[in-house]
Amino acid sequence: MQRAITLAQSVLSAGPNPRVGCIVVRDGEIVGEGFHEKPGEAHAEAIALLAAGERARGATAYVSLEPCAHMGRTPPCSEALIQAGVAEVVYAGVDPNPQVSGQGLQRLREAGVRVRGPVLAEEADALNRGFLKRMRQGLPWVRCKMAMSLDGRTAMASGESKWITGDAARADVQLMRASSCAVVTGVNTILSDNPGLNVRPEQLDEEQAALIGDRQPMRVVLDSSLRTPPDSRLIGLPGEVLFLTGQPHPQQRARYQGSRADIREVALQPGGRLDLRAAMACLAQDYECNEVMLEAGPTLSGAMVQAGLVDEVVIYIGARFLGSDALPLFHLPGINRMQDHIALEITGVRQIADDCCITARLKHLG
Repeated sequence: MQRAITLAQSVLSAGPNPRVGCIVVRDGEIVGEGFHEKPGEAHAEAIALLAAGERARGATAYVSLEPCAHMGRTPPCSEALIQAGVAEVVYAGVDPNPQVSGQGLQRLREAGVRVRGPVLAEEADALNRGFLKRMRQGLPWVRCKMAMSLDGRTAMASGESKWITGDAARADVQLMRASSCAVVTGVNTILSDNPGLNVRPEQLDEEQAALIGDRQPMRVVLDSSLRTPPDSRLIGLPGEVLFLTGQPHPQQRARYQGSRADIREVALQPGGRLDLRAAMACLAQDYECNEVMLEAGPTLSGAMVQAGLVDEVVIYIGARFLGSDALPLFHLPGINRMQDHIALEITGVRQIADDCCITARLKHLG
């Protein structure tokens, strides 16, 4: 099972599908293995069975997620395992998708295939936190990425922020973007920085660039009144662009005619701000986003944290001081007493060249 999970880990993103790996074992030998790379292509089980051929008959298949039982873009994997004549299927976790959940395992049992599991469920679930959350809660897994100085500042008072961290840390961000279904920012970041928010393989080594290929996540701007200039960089770059907005005037919409941008209205809160929960639900339910990367300024990032919509923060720390007049990491108003603090659990600390990266989960997850 560990090998199946390792295969699944090699996939940056299979969104909207989960990351899945599979191996077929006969007489103690791996005779076939595979992983699901992207929608529309063969699932892990089908690839592993094809590699195993006739040796799959009477073998044991180890799968990092319950085999599907419904016809999607590809045939049901449970049927493929039955037709191949495997004697046993060992699974890591049950698929929470209502079209699958438990049905794939039941179909195998009905066909006389031995079924065992769950095995290494926690490790397998960690691969698909976004998929699991989308299926269970109708929301994506949101990872907030920030870069700060050692004194906790993200930009000079003027807004100047290039560059707090070095080349290696910025290359690491490219991999994180490529593993995301969408990269989200706010209109104020667009107006101040005009970012592309695209994956740039030229910043990576050859092996990493080959892994990414031409993958570009959807770029999403939260813009309640469509103030984003039509000639903004992110609109002109390859890939999907989405504006989540309120109820803009038709003349505002008309400015984007002929561009690649999609415009979707979501609910507004009192005061005219976007309802952030409705925006995230839209990404999960209408655009099937499993994992979302938030790259925004302290105001939007802080609002997302306080709304309970951020699951994980990834903070890159540059070894420099920017001074007390520089901008803070998050804008988090209303925290006046120690008991009001927002608790996190640090899950990883890495040194990346001269910089450091801290990963932490928000404890509202329980």
